[in-house]
Order: sequence, then structure tokens, then C-alpha cells
Amino acid sequence: MLHGESHKIARSGWLRAAVLGANDGIVSTASLLTGVAAASSSAENILLAGVAGVVAGAMSMATGEYVSVSSQADTERAAIAEEQAELDDNFVGETHELASIYRQRGLSAELAHDVAVALMQHDALDAHTRDELGISEHSSARPLQAALFSAGSFAAGAFIPLLAAVAGSGITGIVLSTLLALIVLGIVSARAGGAPVFRSVVRVSFWSSLAMAASGLTGTLFGHFVG
Repeated sequence: MLHGESHKIARSGWLRAAVLGANDGIVSTASLLTGVAAASSSAENILLAGVAGVVAGAMSMATGEYVSVSSQADTERAAIAEEQAELDDNFVGETHELASIYRQRGLSAELAHDVAVALMQHDALDAHTRDELGISEHSSARPLQAALFSAGSFAAGAFIPLLAAVAGSGITGIVLSTLLALIVLGIVSARAGGAPVFRSVVRVSFWSSLAMAASGLTGTLFGHFVG
């Protein structure tokens, strides 16, 4: 009987973009607000900087993801086109190449040959795309999806430290709300991807804290010298 299994690896494409966007939205906005606040700026200037940072950051994430993932997609299409040309030019040789790949994975020479022949007859390009090039349905580039998830998650993440700034909670409130948001993000992303929760939380919290500390120190020094 056929059965449908749902593997978390299928989420890798959009999950990577969403986690990256949310983490960047939280950290970059919190770092920006912390740096501006540390420079003894007014509440209006802090809020203005935060809003501008959210808009600019979301657009930058969308553009950057779309361009980079589009480049990946172009590379994949070029590799597939090259593979198709090789199949058209030397079908038998490509069959032996596929059989060699399966032998390296542990199949006997006879079984590897039989599997390669069967797959080549079924869909030669698909077999080489998957097993030679390493391009699968789950790993293939999706530029628009990556751009939308990155921009949306960036704005959602940035809303948390921005809300703390609007509430007038100061640097302490911004930092605490950011750390809480990062912990939640680490837990959610780990659960969604089936990864260890503790490692994910520590990783995202530690490096993000360093970023905020560096921004706050920069703002303090700048405010001291300018003032």
C-alpha cells in the first residue's frame, strides 16, 4: 500500500527564508534602536529610525533573497540543460555514469546497472538531476517564495523591538523584548525543522546579543563624541 509521509526537510526552503528574515528583523531593528537610543536621541528620532529600518530592511531582504535565489535557480537550470545535452550526445555513457554513482553508494555492480537502466528508461534527466547533480524538489530554488517569506518574516520580527520602543521602555525594554523574541524564534524554528531546541535557542540568542551590544557601544561612543 502506498503511504504518504510528511518529512520536515520539505520545509527547508521557506523555513530557511522565514527564520533568516525574522532573525534579521528582530536583531537589526533592535540593534538600530539600541544604537540610536544609546546616543541619547529623542523618542521621536528613535521611532523614526526604527520605522525607516523596518521598511528598508524588509525591502532589502526581499530584494536580496530574490536576486540570490534567482542566481541559484539560473545555475540549476544551466546544469540541467548541460545534463540534457550530455544525455542526447552519449546516452549509454550516461547510463554507465549513473550506475557508477549507485555502486559508490553500496549497490553491487549488477544491481547498480539494472537500477540505472530502469531509471534511464523511466526518466533519464530526472535521475541524473537528482542523483548526479543533487537537485531535488525539496532543494530546488524558488526565488519568489524566498523573497516573500523573507520580507514578511522580517517585518514581523522587527515589530517586536519597535513596539518596545513605541511603548517607551528604553534600551532595557528593547533588549529584553528582543531576547524573548529570539528565544521564541529559536524554539519555533527548531520545532518546525525537527532540530534540537536548546542548540537553536543558544545559537540565535548568543550571536544576536553580540550584535546588539556592538550597536549599543557604537551609539554610546558616537553620542559621547558628538555631544
